Amino acid sequence: MPPDAPTVPAARRLRRAAAPLSALATAGAAWAVVAAVDPSEPGSPYPACPLPALTGWDCPGCGGLRAAHALAHGLPGQALAANALVVVAALALGTALLYWLVAELRGRPVPPPAVPAACRWALAAAVAAFTVLRNLPLFPPGA
Repeated sequence: MPPDAPTVPAARRLRRAAAPLSALATAGAAWAVVAAVDPSEPGSPYPACPLPALTGWDCPGCGGLRAAHALAHGLPGQALAANALVVVAALALGTALLYWLVAELRGRPVPPPAVPAACRWALAAAVAAFTVLRNLPLFPPGA
């Protein structure tokens, strides 16, 4: 530890780690449910997305449960085929939560990120582009 870094007592660091630990536990519990219950099985308890029924288009989240289920079972190829955006988002969220936890345990809390407007617009544009591209008939069914 650098000499100018403040030292935080271990008990206080553990108390501060309660929030990231809770977030990780919640995400882990949700992940365990999706791992245990296959969303592609007939009679699955997960609700169907209404957008394809109404418009014929897949929304940016369509296939997200199948992607999470595949990731939970160590099948990254199937996960990417089901919904690449959800795979990237899950990895980013998991990394952010772990970073938050480690920072709190080290006594160096992470300030909330200040996301510039340009980044928010770029993310919205990427989600829109993903939505359009995944609905284009680039590959025939069964190809």
